[in-house]
Amino acid sequence: MSAPASEIFARQSNDSSFPDLWDELVWRGLIHVSTNEDELRALLAGPPITYYCGFDPTAPSLHLGNFVQLLLMRRLQLAGHKPLGLVGGSTGLIGDPRPTAERTLNTPEVVAEWVGYLQGQVSKFLSFEGENAARLVNNLDWTAPMSAIDFLRDIGKYFRVGTMLKKDAVSTRLNSDEGISYTEFSYQILQGLDFRQLYMEYGCVLQTGGSDQWGNLTSGVDLIKRSLGESAHAIGTPLITNSDGRKFGKSEGNAIWLDENLTSPYAIYQFWLNTDDADVIDRLKVFTFLTRAQIDALAQAVETEPFKREAQRTLAYEVTTLIHGEQATLAAIAAAAALFGQGDLAALDATTLASAIAALPQAEASATTSVVQLLVDSGLVASLGEGRRAIAQGGVYLNNVKVTDDSDELGASLLHDRFAVLRRGKKTLAGITVAARD
Repeated sequence: MSAPASEIFARQSNDSSFPDLWDELVWRGLIHVSTNEDELRALLAGPPITYYCGFDPTAPSLHLGNFVQLLLMRRLQLAGHKPLGLVGGSTGLIGDPRPTAERTLNTPEVVAEWVGYLQGQVSKFLSFEGENAARLVNNLDWTAPMSAIDFLRDIGKYFRVGTMLKKDAVSTRLNSDEGISYTEFSYQILQGLDFRQLYMEYGCVLQTGGSDQWGNLTSGVDLIKRSLGESAHAIGTPLITNSDGRKFGKSEGNAIWLDENLTSPYAIYQFWLNTDDADVIDRLKVFTFLTRAQIDALAQAVETEPFKREAQRTLAYEVTTLIHGEQATLAAIAAAAALFGQGDLAALDATTLASAIAALPQAEASATTSVVQLLVDSGLVASLGEGRRAIAQGGVYLNNVKVTDDSDELGASLLHDRFAVLRRGKKTLAGITVAARD
């Protein structure tokens, strides 16, 4: 269960050791590309401004890439600025261009449902109290009443096709076998319209987003300039990649979601705990509110005592707590310890235990399945004979209790009537699940 906002916000502050917010954002690696740097530095150091970031409901949850934007928004809010969290009820019906193929278009009913999910997630990371309280907006509110003729006459006339064709996302698709539809080609106009609308209604002068969205970000800046004669700004954060160049946040093609029902707190914690030494300091800068001094100390620990993995444990604790709260984080830590015999498996709640087991090699069983058969079914041994030898040598544990008889059955060892953890040696684990009873 997620922690209350007050608990999470109490852990958040910008680092006063930096002369201004811009310098801290640069040090943390959050600025990949921007409009005029000097103007942005002065803007962020001055009186409160209104800024926004958009999130399209193309899935039922935000993911770690979106989390970068939420943390940047929160840093700007902590500096006194006023955030607008836009969830794209209209742009979510289209989707921004993918590099290789057209998006699958979801029904309006599905998109509307996902809008609600994403609004709830955005609300966890921004404060809706005080003089610079956040506000949620939905671009369907201003695009739905607009006719196609109005859209083309009032907005489309400010866009030049030649410029639109040069945008990276568009040019990549034009040079592919798939090409690009007018639907996705028009996305940058809609995003530009959003910025213009928020500028007129709220005085919004800054948009943030991923650097892969730079063409869409600048379309709004250009539209405000052309149609209103006013200046606005954009910041593009870097795409986060691992030191080996692989895209960050993907594991065998699966995104790391912020929704605990899609990616559990245990899985989130383990994801960060497994960060490479080469990446962990950069991750601490981007994804935590630790100070420069704290991160520098952890960098030193990586250099001198990497085997302790202090930086990784700190990263996992801090980020899991930001997303799910301290109680869920401590439960994840307890689950990890219990799996390896350093805690009480029976003390884990069913949800946490199920999440922990889901990350292990799996075997399904019945209550009468023998432990030696489970060793084979789970892949911990190659044969029944090897399983018997492993038990005879004292190296097999069921729920952290040593198995001494190769005829033992799963039986009463089940946790929450459904689960068990089988271990061979100190570190080789498998999860056992029995079908739920009717």
